[in-house]
Amino acid sequence: MAKPVYVLNGPNLNLLGKRQPEVYGTATLADVEQITRARAKDLGLEIEFRQSNHEGVLVDWIQEAREKASALIINAAGYTHTSVALLDSLQAAELLVIEVHLSNIFRRDAFRQHSYISLGANGVICGLGAKGYELAIEAIADLVRKSGT
Repeated sequence: MAKPVYVLNGPNLNLLGKRQPEVYGTATLADVEQITRARAKDLGLEIEFRQSNHEGVLVDWIQEAREKASALIINAAGYTHTSVALLDSLQAAELLVIEVHLSNIFRRDAFRQHSYISLGANGVICGLGAKGYELAIEAIADLVRKSGT
């Protein structure tokens, strides 16, 4: 059986649908997971979908993914703009990585326009809401096929 794609979500994403719907939309994290699972299934992929508010837990999951995943999709949320530790773990994982953001980080506060995570990602999708996760799964499926992993 093929290794799953890890889909990791950072702090406050557990509040989707409640927190700033004008920025992040009305879909809940459960809705995002359902959409992502359905698209992954269509593409013949399994996913491991997780969320944590704790940076160290995300680092642990990225390290776990190194051995157990075929690729990784990450929405590091606020840690995108602050975490060298997440970048280091993504680079050490040596996996295909797509970075996702629900909002367009380039239309927000200046500090949100810089991503440490991008240095460890093959691609970035932002500003398309929950649809970004579907596009990330499609991109991962294509990259996995091309790489043969």
